[in-house]
Amino acid sequence: MVIGVDASRAFVPERTGTENYSFRLFKAMLAVGGANKFILYTRNSIVDPADFPQKNVTITRINWPRLWTQGGLALRTHLDRLDVLFVPAHTLPILRKAGLPTVVTIHGLEYEYLPEYYRFPQKLYLTWSTRYAVRFADRIIAVSQFTADELQKRLGADPKKISVIHEGVDRKAYQRSFTEAEKQEALSKLGISKPYVLFLGVVQPRKNLERLIEAFSRIRLTRPGLVSLNLVIAGKLGWMYEKILQAPKKYGVEDRVQFPGFIPQDILPVLLQESLAFILPSLTEGFGLPVLEAMAAGAPVIAAKAGALPEVVGEAGLYIDPLSVDDMSKSLQAVVLSEELRKELRKKGLSRVRQFSWERAANEILAVLGEAVKEM
Repeated sequence: MVIGVDASRAFVPERTGTENYSFRLFKAMLAVGGANKFILYTRNSIVDPADFPQKNVTITRINWPRLWTQGGLALRTHLDRLDVLFVPAHTLPILRKAGLPTVVTIHGLEYEYLPEYYRFPQKLYLTWSTRYAVRFADRIIAVSQFTADELQKRLGADPKKISVIHEGVDRKAYQRSFTEAEKQEALSKLGISKPYVLFLGVVQPRKNLERLIEAFSRIRLTRPGLVSLNLVIAGKLGWMYEKILQAPKKYGVEDRVQFPGFIPQDILPVLLQESLAFILPSLTEGFGLPVLEAMAAGAPVIAAKAGALPEVVGEAGLYIDPLSVDDMSKSLQAVVLSEELRKELRKKGLSRVRQFSWERAANEILAVLGEAVKEM
């Protein structure tokens, strides 16, 4: 097959979310893709040739200033002899070549938490583009069963078109060993002091960080022995984050909550390995990749019982009610104070994460792409 791939998100400098998904998945697809040929369509991003040494890949840069998907990408489907087009995040080109099979990944329906949802006309495009992809894509990849169910319930998606294919994680990268000097250097570079509880993700309302900061403040008020404990909220600032940044002062813990910003990939395993616990208190998640990264690194996981997180974490984490500050505080306290509980969660997490890999995801998506071609 000649597979055209929307790689517009894969090569941005500070990858998160769908950008990480795109980059890691493409690398795996090329590694296991065999006789298939790939054309990766990019924007103006610089692509390191070392990332894609295979001979079966062509990088095509599309210089298109506005409406890149609907203009530039759509045009390339007419110019290149593709067997199928794969879009790893929900925006599908309308004026694509007639009869070209399309496969699209949908990561969730949390767009009401995005800043564009509160601006016109972006709100119309955001909701419409998702609905269009659900209706007109030949096959849909849902990153979780939760997302697949939401697509059917809320958007009326045809269940016969949907394949649930979980995201993956590079276990070796997160289980890499570091010397004490390397660990100290990494944490010092980020300005982080141990002991700490860690959150990782884009700083934005859906992540429920105001409640997390309040829950953390309660631990320090009720447990004098935990006065040295820090809360690290790692990740780049997203949108509507002002109240989150003000919350530490509001709850009297401004000296113990740290915002180190985006974490480079070479330092991330250290940050996870050295944490007392990892917590993801999100109001909802279409998948929740950071919990996989945390489990792979051996960090005990606390996760919200919301969205796809129970599906991903399984029995390997401690669950919290994301709407209850009290429940969040008690769970944090239990994990921080109990070495035995941390060991148990760490062991379960390392076992659970073996079920997820980018190679597995790549093979399953390649199979779906092949099916889409055969069905045309």
